[in-house]
Amino acid sequence: MLIGCCYAGDITVQTGGLAVAKPTFGKLATGTALLDNWTWGLSLIALTIAIHATGVTFMVSVLHSFRVRLGSRNLGLPHVIPIVIAAFTAMGLLLAMLHGIEAAFWAAAYLWLGALDSPGAAILYSVDTMATRGASGLMLQPHWQMMGALETADGMLLFGISTAFIFTVMQFYYQHLVLQHPAAPSKPDNPRPIDPSAPEDLPSRDHR
Repeated sequence: MLIGCCYAGDITVQTGGLAVAKPTFGKLATGTALLDNWTWGLSLIALTIAIHATGVTFMVSVLHSFRVRLGSRNLGLPHVIPIVIAAFTAMGLLLAMLHGIEAAFWAAAYLWLGALDSPGAAILYSVDTMATRGASGLMLQPHWQMMGALETADGMLLFGISTAFIFTVMQFYYQHLVLQHPAAPSKPDNPRPIDPSAPEDLPSRDHR
């Protein structure tokens, strides 16, 4: 004969004189929620890092070609500085677009999973969470709240990659376009000595 009793915690099933404690459905649901959150969160982290790496690699290729063309023209420093500033501005805008695209992937996942109700709320929460600001006032459904923390970790990784890329490019351009900018040709310090025996070195005379 089985005697079952339920209380806040575990379910105790008693068979004769042996009592066995089994987990409640709430604990099983918590374990399932964690598995769902980590599966979706890690997949989105891998996807967004791959997107970011692709974009950064493309920008490295473009900036390298730009530097080669800029160096071959041998422009003066007053012309080089505004061009480099414009290139860095364009690079910053492209990085911001990359972060926006990556946040849109997280927002689409929130809508697909039913963690948020509207596209506007999803994109606001996603951008706010990826930027680690956390002041949107929005909350995910309880089942998917771990994904918000995982998106914050993803945002820190992505912004770290962007910051390291910007610093490396700035350092490279500073060294190769400012410190090593070619100067105007100057006269040699040690001219070749005049050889009287050489006809080309003798002063010209006007014989009439």
